[in-house]
Amino acid sequence: MKKLMALSLALLMTLSLAACGSKTEQPSTGSNSGDAEATGFVPSKNVTWICTSSAGGGSDIFSRQIADIMKNEDLVNGQTIVISNETDGSGEVGRNKVATMKAGDADYTLLTFNSGDLMPMVQNTKNRSSNFRILAIMAVDKQLMFSCPASDAKTDYAKAGGDQNDFAAAIEAAKNGTFVVIGGSKGDDITTYQKLLAEVGLTEQQMGYITYDSTSDAITAALGGNVDFVISKPAAASQYVESGDLHAVLALSTERYTGNLADAPTLSEIGDYNNVEVPVWRGVAAPASMSDAAVAFWSDALGKVSASSTWHTDYLEKNQLIDEYKDTAAATEYVTAYEADFMAANGIN
Repeated sequence: MKKLMALSLALLMTLSLAACGSKTEQPSTGSNSGDAEATGFVPSKNVTWICTSSAGGGSDIFSRQIADIMKNEDLVNGQTIVISNETDGSGEVGRNKVATMKAGDADYTLLTFNSGDLMPMVQNTKNRSSNFRILAIMAVDKQLMFSCPASDAKTDYAKAGGDQNDFAAAIEAAKNGTFVVIGGSKGDDITTYQKLLAEVGLTEQQMGYITYDSTSDAITAALGGNVDFVISKPAAASQYVESGDLHAVLALSTERYTGNLADAPTLSEIGDYNNVEVPVWRGVAAPASMSDAAVAFWSDALGKVSASSTWHTDYLEKNQLIDEYKDTAAATEYVTAYEADFMAANGIN
């Protein structure tokens, strides 16, 4: 009887040990996989980033700076981000391509989307911000007026001996019958120009505007002497200011810029005018068909870009932008309200 009990106890202990050994060990996820796995999406192929402005312009510089940081900071699982500049129809073709994209490639498609893109889009097409997923707002930008006094100017103002370093003189010349021409990009640049005309009391027949696909194209026109002044954000004009080809003559802001743009006065400093500015938010969007998991991933990745030292030193500080990161939820709310205000102000249904 004692032997039987001892045998039963030994058998019970053996079965208990076997059961403990059969439990499945859960592998550690590790610190590198947490964010991507939490969203349920991680890039596994190349990413296409559509920029509806020409290479070298402010939007292009913005797009490439973010793509470089994502690559260098290993935020996209080692995948390549390809910037595609699609400017047909003043960028509307590229934006519509993203808005109507089917689910297949939507998780791998990004779009540079600024207030300067939204304004003409709602004025000229049926697309609205709701046709996209708004992933983030990254910064706020402003403009200046630049001249190219060393160019072989071909304009009426130049031929009349107009001072290209003095925008106050250009205003007076326009009021006295000499046609002055300004070059710039679309969207917010046009709005800034129109606001400037209204403030100084000029018409488009006195001080005209030529629209280019990007600021870089407008700067090329200025370098060729085809326009008297060009509207640009600091990013697109910076290299030309450094080389001495462009000269900042007016800060389209409520206060002066700093650094090599500090000599440009505000509008109130050159006459009895109120200052004029049209702040430009710079953001990133995606197709409406992008999955929630991919939206969460890209919003998080853009947040990490915004927090990086490279973003602050090489983009924000260098180009004198205002730091203004908003994640997908906050950015969507902000853009929706901005769009509604703009449409109401312009009588758009």
